[in-house]
Order: sequence, then C-alpha cells, then structure tokens
Amino acid sequence: NPGLFADMNASYTYTNEDALKFLYTLSLTLGVSNENIVDAFEDPVHYIMKEAALPIDVDPLDFDVDNAIERNTIARVLSQGLSKPVGFVLPLNYTEDTWVSSNWEFRRGRLLLIPGDSPLGLRLPMDSLIENPEYEVAPHPEPDLFAEVPELAKFHKKAKKKCAKTDTLSIESNPGDMFVRTALNIEIRNGKLYIFLPPLNHTDAFLELIASIEAVAAKLDIKVVLEGYEPAHDLRLDTIKVTPDPGVIEVNIQPVTSWKSLTDNLFTLYKDAKESRLGTEKFMLDGKHTGTGGGNHVTIGAMKPSDSPLLRRPELLRSLITFWQHHPGLSYLFSGAFIGPTSQAPRVDEGRLENLYELEIAFSQIPLDEEVPFWITDRLFRHMLTDITGNTHRSEFCIDKLYSPDSSSGRLGILELRAFDMPPHPKMALMQNLLIRTLVSLFWRKPYKHKLVRWGTQLHDKFLLEHYVKEDVKDIVAYLNNEGYNFELDWFDPFFEFRFPLYGMATVENVHLELRAAIEPWHVLGEESGSQGTSRYVDSSLERVQIKVNNFTPERFVLTCNSVVIPLSPTGVEGEFVAGVKYKAWQPWSALHPTIGVDTPLVFDIVDKWNQRSIGGMSYFVSHPGGRTYETFPINAGEAESRRVNRFWDFNHTQGGVEYISASVVKQSLVEVNGAKRAVLHKDRPEDKVFLFQDVPLSLEYPNTLDLRRKWAKQ
Repeated sequence: NPGLFADMNASYTYTNEDALKFLYTLSLTLGVSNENIVDAFEDPVHYIMKEAALPIDVDPLDFDVDNAIERNTIARVLSQGLSKPVGFVLPLNYTEDTWVSSNWEFRRGRLLLIPGDSPLGLRLPMDSLIENPEYEVAPHPEPDLFAEVPELAKFHKKAKKKCAKTDTLSIESNPGDMFVRTALNIEIRNGKLYIFLPPLNHTDAFLELIASIEAVAAKLDIKVVLEGYEPAHDLRLDTIKVTPDPGVIEVNIQPVTSWKSLTDNLFTLYKDAKESRLGTEKFMLDGKHTGTGGGNHVTIGAMKPSDSPLLRRPELLRSLITFWQHHPGLSYLFSGAFIGPTSQAPRVDEGRLENLYELEIAFSQIPLDEEVPFWITDRLFRHMLTDITGNTHRSEFCIDKLYSPDSSSGRLGILELRAFDMPPHPKMALMQNLLIRTLVSLFWRKPYKHKLVRWGTQLHDKFLLEHYVKEDVKDIVAYLNNEGYNFELDWFDPFFEFRFPLYGMATVENVHLELRAAIEPWHVLGEESGSQGTSRYVDSSLERVQIKVNNFTPERFVLTCNSVVIPLSPTGVEGEFVAGVKYKAWQPWSALHPTIGVDTPLVFDIVDKWNQRSIGGMSYFVSHPGGRTYETFPINAGEAESRRVNRFWDFNHTQGGVEYISASVVKQSLVEVNGAKRAVLHKDRPEDKVFLFQDVPLSLEYPNTLDLRRKWAKQ
C-alpha cells in the first residue's frame, strides 16, 4: 500500500514510544519474542570527549549551519541527551522456514552505537557481539539462478491475520535459541519513523517481512520509511534501482519481454524525471547542447539465464561485434562526448593493436552444429572485450554479467551495450532499442560472419565527421531493408542534429558553406601531482568542426581556415566537398603541446585563384565574440541557442588581394585580425595589404582533417 509510506516533504511527530510499539507488534507478527528488542544509545564517552575538545567560547548545544558537520552532530546528540535511546534493535534472521531471534549482550552493559550521522543500521557495534556462540544461524548460499523455482507465495493475508492476534499474543525469549548476527532497526529521525531492513538471502523471507511491516503500519496507522538492504537477486522479482552518481541520477529499470512494456517504461521514466525537475540533456557555458554524461546502456538477455540467446548461440555475440566493428558510425553516432581508447566504452579496435587478430582466432573457436556449454562464450571473449588497461566493464560490449566465474550474480546471461549516451527524448531512446532489437532478430536468423576491417586511423579521421557517419548509417539502412526490415534514414536525423549540431551556413557567389560540430576524442594525459595526490588529466583543449561546401570548383577556388588551405575531399556529389578542421580551442594549464597557441576564432575564406582575391567567408568563435566570459550556464534552450547563434558570423572574411607563399613567410607575418591570427602582409598603403595563405603538408594518417596545430611547426 503506497499510502503507508511517509511523505518526505511532510512533517510528522512520531516519538520513541511509537517506534517501540511498532517494533513490539512487528516482532510478534513474525513470531519472535519482543523481549529480544535492545535499546540503542549514543556512546557517551565519545561525545563527552568531543565536547571537552571544543573551544571555551563555543556553546556545544548551538546548531550552526556554517560549522562542520561533526560539530553539528555533537550539538544534536547532546541536545537530545545521552541517556535516552536513539533507536531500537531487534536481532532477526530467517532459517529453516522460520524467523529466529536471540539476545544481544555487551561488555559495557548496553548497545552503544558507532559515532556518526549514518542510519542506525550502519552504526551497530558488530565487533562487540559474542564471537563463538554455541549455536549460530548458518549463512544462506546465493541462489542458483539456473535452478527451477516455484512461483512466489503471497503473504499479505497471512501477515494481516498474524498482526490481528498480536494484542493477546506473548512469546518468551529462549536462551538456547540460535545466535543471530543480523538485526532489524527502527529509529525516529526528523519526526519520521525509519525501518532499517536486515540482509536476507531468502526472497520469500524478504517478502514476508515487507508484508508484515505493511500490516503493522496499517494497524497502528503509522507512515514509515524503509531503508537498509535490498532483497537477494531473484529472477522472479522486478527491480528498479535509483543510484546517485557524480552529476547524474542513475536509473536501472526492470527487464521487459515486449515492445509495449519497454515503451511504457521509457515514457513513464522520462515523464517522472521531468516532474522531478530532472532532465536528460544539459547546456554548456557556450550554449552547446549535449547529453548529461550518463549512459543509456542497453542490456540483452532473457528472463532466465539459461534462455539467453547469447549463451545458447555465441555466434550472436560474434555477429554483433563484427557488425559494430564494420560500421564505426554505430559507435560514434549514439555515444557521449568522450570516445576513444580511454573512454568508458572503447571499440574493440581502439585499444590494443593485436585485438582484431586475436578476436578472429576467438571467432574460429565457436562450436558449430553442436551443443555449446554456457561458459564458453565468457572464456572466449572475456579478455578481449576490455579497455587498454584490461578493465572488462569499460568496453563497448560488456560481458561482466554474461557468465562470470566469480559469482552467481554475474551469471545472468546479459550483454550490456555501453556506447549509448542518454538521448534528450524518449522516442530517441526507443529508436536505439529498435535498432538493437532488429539486429538481434536478424543475426539470430542469419549470422553475420565476415572478416574484421583494419580501419586504422580512419576511425578518428573520417568517422568523426558527420558526413561519413551518415554515409555509414545509410549503408546500415540499406542492408536492413534488403533483409526485409523497413528502416528509413530520416529516423536517425534527430541523432545527427544532436551529435553534430549545425553551427551555421553561408552562401558566397553561389558557393554554399556549411559548418557543423565534429567529434574530438580527448585522451588521458600522463600522471601529475595534484593537491589530492597523483592525478591524470584529460586534454580538453582540442575541438573539431566539419566544413562542407557545395557548387565548389576546386580548379578555381581554394578554401582556407586561418590562412591555411583545407584539404577538401569529394563526397561523390558533383561540386560537393567535405573536410574536418582540428584546432586548439583554449589553453589549459596542462595539455598536449603547451607551446602551441590558441587558433580561434576560425575564419574561413573562399579564395578565388583566378582573380587573386578572397570573395567571402564566415567566422566561428568558441566563446563570446566580444570577449565576454559567460558566468552562468544557460537557463533554458532559448538562451543556449542565442549563445550558439552569436558565435557564428556569416561574414568577416579577409580583405585584400591574396598571394600563396611559403610557410616560413606566413609564420613571420601572423597578425591579429578581428581576434584571429591570419597572415596579412601590410604595405605602404592600406589598400595594398595582401592576404597570404599556405598549405600544410597532407597528413598520411589523417588525410581528411586539417590540424591547425601543424602550421606552428618550427622545422
């Protein structure tokens, strides 16, 4: 009954008498003696010593929000008194289909809690309990998730009947009972009644305990707050977990067996998050629209591990790995801001150089046309689906919970796809799941068995640009359509606009320019000493953009960025070319190449070689064009968009005649022009100034990207 939960925003006035009465009734409902209930006290020695250590001009009973937490804890404890119990403890466990309790005795004569602000159940003096009792409840083994289990029993009616008889029931404590080391705890905090649940490895016992608490709460008309240990892992239970992570709230929703259930869950989750003033997107200081940084990880498996398609047919995992490796667009279109070998979900070919070679050997070891033992999938791929440090969790395809030898909780038959960032809209999240669902269906029917591709540096050259990612996704759509799955490229448009937002467009004498964001992998730097010890920073100084031109005649025109010719690549469409521009956006104190300066703003010029003049261009700023520093984050999408619009100008090209000249002369002539370092040679008269531009030697590793840092070469 949800109505029996306390409203965390409401005020209650429950007292220790209410807590003790609740625990009395609950113990009798469970069939254990209420004589085993122990009063829990704060340790007077600790707080007396803390009080004695306070300065003489500080009142220990005064609360001050500006003081340290420990001082406020001292004031709270002293104000309520050290002789009064702060909660009540009932030793409790479940064994041989019955609840058991025992008496707890302490050398100091009473239960004195470990000092602190944590819930009572986390402050029990477990080390003070008797070490070698005559009889003790044996630990219950972890459940076998592959075993057949009956349906869960229903305990509500049974608990209500037992609770109704507690007014006339009395159970005496038996000193010969088995010793119990776990306990249920009740305390009053801020007027609310908190119940700390003990660790239980029996699912039936946990459900019976919850039903009994519900019956007692209804009988006594008391609203409660539950905390403590969760139930043991059981495939018969649906669980949703909400966990605070740095900067985000992580929500793990229950598995489903139908598309309708998945749709309902995602729409409900997004709706509840919005009503709680939480979102799945954020805006950076400069107005960039990005994800929260939390992952929208997708898991594939079955309701029972033994039914998992990945354990029954390891070739399904091979098909998924191979298809993702063949199509880098899948790794980068849906990912978060951080990609590459040191990211949270590196590709199988972004780490060790020999990984693809070893993977192909592993593929050849998958049994064909014979029974496959469950363990073989884990053993074949565990040591290759890792990051460069060997971390099995940080991988694009994580098999930590497939069939791990460590524990039964790691043998769930689950594959986790981690290279998915949280999209801003539930329909985008459903689109991701639809694609995975389709590929699993296809590869179950028709395994995808092909040689792996040695992409090399193309991964971080071509496939970090929107154009090549879209071409890759277009191939995927065509492949799915040929196999009988009707997909359309337009369905992926929201992802392209979210991952590669448009910065601006300009048209100069029928030549159309389009500037978009591109992806830039930020790599981990070497170890450095910090205030908290040794640290590894991330080089966030670099950014990348994509420039695309239409109606462009390369025999006549040259496109430059900050006086350097951009190596344009044809797209296959007449007059259309594309390239990436990599540049240093800002100068952090720790970054690669500290002697190279910042190359912003980016000024793009269309140079007419026939008429020796720049005919127009555009400019892109990484911060406010006026030199301002934004002090606050955008409050909404409107303000964020205005900041992005202000950073793009469809004008501000370089004036004057042009001249192609050697790199050494250009470097000597670099001047500040409207904030950008451009090579402009001034002569006697202003109208005689000349715009100088140069070529940077084409990179063999990254032929589709202009790296502006290379123009600063000293030799």
